[in-house]
Amino acid sequence: MTILGIESSCDETACAIVKDGVEVLSNVVYTQIKLHQPWGGVVPEIASRAHVEKISGVIYAAVDEAVAAGGISGLTDVDAVAVTYGPGLAPALLVGLNAAKGLAMSLGIPLIGVNHIEAHLHTPFLESNMSPEDAMPALGLAVSGGHTSWIDMPEYGTYSIIGQTLDDAAGEAFDKATKLLGLGYPGGPVIDKMAKEYAGNDFIAFPKGRPRPGTAALAGLDADLCTSFSGLKTALLNYVRGLRGDNPDAPIPDIPRICASYQKAIVDSIADRTATALKRRRYSSLSVGGGVSLNGALREALGKVADKAGVKLLMAKPKYCGDNAAMIAGLAYYRQNLAGVEAERVDVHPSLEAGEH
Repeated sequence: MTILGIESSCDETACAIVKDGVEVLSNVVYTQIKLHQPWGGVVPEIASRAHVEKISGVIYAAVDEAVAAGGISGLTDVDAVAVTYGPGLAPALLVGLNAAKGLAMSLGIPLIGVNHIEAHLHTPFLESNMSPEDAMPALGLAVSGGHTSWIDMPEYGTYSIIGQTLDDAAGEAFDKATKLLGLGYPGGPVIDKMAKEYAGNDFIAFPKGRPRPGTAALAGLDADLCTSFSGLKTALLNYVRGLRGDNPDAPIPDIPRICASYQKAIVDSIADRTATALKRRRYSSLSVGGGVSLNGALREALGKVADKAGVKLLMAKPKYCGDNAAMIAGLAYYRQNLAGVEAERVDVHPSLEAGEH
């Protein structure tokens, strides 16, 4: 089965064509990073306008790429259209959804709505020899600019959040740090690069993301499987203020050490909660997806956690870690097969959680 996927939940306009859930015939992504860099973060209005301008061209490019690769002869070979309907920015989601609806209607084929978070957990299986069903039961870790969640996956297609950040996501915490330090946007790659320049081991004692007592219970979650990065951000702000003293515009010294310490606090927090989750239930694998999974220190830490727990670590190829449409089309194949879900009538759901439909 060949599915065309569309992704527009945030600041990437993407389209991909995937066969049988794992064989990627094309994968085209237009990134808006340069448009949002002056603002230090994603501006919804700018994002949605850029999606409108680029989405038709991205779809045509994905089709042309798949045809050139010999995967399809044209749009008539596509069996279904899949699209992200949440979570994400409502104006951005609407652009992708409307394009997908129009395409599905014109071709007379099903439209399948896909949960963006769940799609990230499918990325390790793209262009992989492992079937998703063979990796179950799995602990999913979605770690990106908008999400940091631990998800129980007893079987493929079944998702239940068992822990998550109670405020900022890991990617958001990185972005806010680089904005404070004047290092630009997006923050994750910059922090990762700067941290590698620090060769010492005298790290600043930033907080490791423990949530305030009682806050996890209010969300119906176990505090030992949750994290909080707002305190870490405040600690960095206070540390920088202390360095600058009476001159708020003074240069910040020892940037690599600060970045390495800040990154270590985030990575240690995620690794600790992951290790705890792997002890709670018997899993076959740890499936990790999302843009922050590109972070070198995090990949190394999760490798150690998985080895100690005796589970297989499944991580996406770098080109599938960020937002893309291959993961949307890939998951749609399994959602249709496993759950019989054909969302011919679907609307955007900006606050959608894993396991919700």
